[in-house]
Amino acid sequence: MGSSGTCWISKPVFVVFVILSLGSCASSSSSLHPLVFQSQLEHLNHTAISDFRVLNRRFFGDCPNPSPYLQISFNSSSGGLGDDEFVTVNVTGVLNPSKSDWVAMISPSTSDVSSCPLNAMYYVQTGDFSKLPLLCHYPVKATYMSTDPDYLSCKKKECKKYQNGTSQCAVSTCSGSLTFHVINIRTDIEFVLFSGGFELPCILKRANPLKFANPNKPLYGHLSSIDSTGTAMKLTWVSGDDKPQQVQYGNGKSQTSVVTTFSQDDMQSSVAIPSPAKDFGWHDPGFIHSAVMTGLKPSSTFSYRYGSNSVGWSDRIQFRTPPAGGSDELKFVAFGDMGKAPRDSSVEHYIQPGSLSVIEAVTDEIKSGNVDSVFHIGDISYATGFLVEWDFFLHQINPVASRVSYMTAIGNHERDYIDSGSVYILADSGGEVGVPYETYFPMPTPAKDKPWYSIEQGSVHITVISTEHEWTKNSEQYQWMKKDMSSVDRSKTPWLIFMGHRPMYTSCPGFLSVDLRFVDEVEPLLLSNKVDLALFGHVHNYERTCSIFKSQCKKLPIKNEAGIDSYDHRNYGAPVHAIIGMAGFSLDEFPSDINNSWSISRRAEYGYLRGHATTTDIKLEFVNAKTRKVEDSFHITKAQVR
Repeated sequence: MGSSGTCWISKPVFVVFVILSLGSCASSSSSLHPLVFQSQLEHLNHTAISDFRVLNRRFFGDCPNPSPYLQISFNSSSGGLGDDEFVTVNVTGVLNPSKSDWVAMISPSTSDVSSCPLNAMYYVQTGDFSKLPLLCHYPVKATYMSTDPDYLSCKKKECKKYQNGTSQCAVSTCSGSLTFHVINIRTDIEFVLFSGGFELPCILKRANPLKFANPNKPLYGHLSSIDSTGTAMKLTWVSGDDKPQQVQYGNGKSQTSVVTTFSQDDMQSSVAIPSPAKDFGWHDPGFIHSAVMTGLKPSSTFSYRYGSNSVGWSDRIQFRTPPAGGSDELKFVAFGDMGKAPRDSSVEHYIQPGSLSVIEAVTDEIKSGNVDSVFHIGDISYATGFLVEWDFFLHQINPVASRVSYMTAIGNHERDYIDSGSVYILADSGGEVGVPYETYFPMPTPAKDKPWYSIEQGSVHITVISTEHEWTKNSEQYQWMKKDMSSVDRSKTPWLIFMGHRPMYTSCPGFLSVDLRFVDEVEPLLLSNKVDLALFGHVHNYERTCSIFKSQCKKLPIKNEAGIDSYDHRNYGAPVHAIIGMAGFSLDEFPSDINNSWSISRRAEYGYLRGHATTTDIKLEFVNAKTRKVEDSFHITKAQVR
């Protein structure tokens, strides 16, 4: 969910339909397009950074009377940019430093960097009200020169002209330096110096474009399971080259990649308001390669590398296969709503401030060898039509996703768009309509745009659904859910975990935080099939319930001898629900007046859920990513509680 801050009162969803149908102004005091205004209502007090104000502005090109001494230089190698480096951008020859001066990283260098003030709507429609650059094409990164503390005070002076025949300086200039984290996004980049702030930008100086040393380099490999055997793993990676490559693994085995991609034509837009994915936020994704490593053993360690002799190879990476379905145990990590954050001082579209601490903590879990699989349940990258951000997300999760199975569920920010077939008629995906998500994260689903599946690992059967696709009783997905959960062999996999993005319960009400229609349709399936644990995201905090059905506690946990809440499922009452959308997006604080008897534990902290399932017990812990401390712990057991 694109929301943050304190919980707030929901708005009726039919308002969206009224605005789209009538095309009338939603407010006499608003100069925004009606759909953008409605998006403001939906995301009121729910932004990651700050309020966005859309003003009446005129268009600018070059700034008037720029300094003739201006220069932009870098510390990058003349052989081209590396795959992951910090580039220092030096700006010299500035006559009058201003707090409105800023530098943008543009890609590709041919992008239109003139001012387009109405492009604020592209940010707003996805729920981001941050103050961001209003150029004609989205800049990958932007940073104010005042980030350098010596810039405005002009501590770094250089004399450019002396008075006739003297050593006295007649004209002196100032300088400043900024550092940008640059990863290989294949297309060349250009640093451009602007003045006038983000809202009234004009160009002071353009640098020469920089190319990547190897734009075809195979990068960002990530693993997923294709079935429940633990004997095969799919590896997916990105390259600028469309020719098939290989994954080499084990003792001399190899598989050739299947290559795919997507284009602007695959993105969707609306007559009412254009989407960022179609133009403003578009970035060439290169080519996505996938290959299946077969002949593996479950719960075992192997190594691999991917690429080709012509474009280069990745480092050799060690990975662990998950346990086969029906074996004794599974150790996993789960979370939702991660996204990404810059590793420099840049301003970017839709920053998720907690994502770095969470991925670092999960990386340490992986290194410990105590994780078999990761489950990310919706709102994956928050690219929402700004396509280059998928590369940054894939780079961010690489230390985790390259080493264990990284399984995903689709969320509103991957799929929802107007007239696209999604349940919710919102612009949350920015026009992506699930295409980049399904290309980058090919799960074992029945077909394209049917992103539901199940998998068994260890003692657990996991049913993963899409809350963004039709789930009513006559729908294909509902019938699949019913068949899948009713066919679980509980003697083989005694535990049934249900995963989806939008929750059925939360103490933090907001716009479509809970859809009661979804609860009415699907919750009875969970009860009738004796789902043990239901995991959801969308709301950006952590919350655990009692054994609940129709908002009533069917059973409460009891304390075991260690003082930990234990749910006794020998005598099943109802599913336990946990909201785990606290992996990155700005947190939703809980109201002070919560009076839900079913809410057992609540935390508004960044973190993840750590699980360990055996044949008789599931131990679950909410881990605070910053402190690494366990802040909530509970058991679900089918053995005698002690």
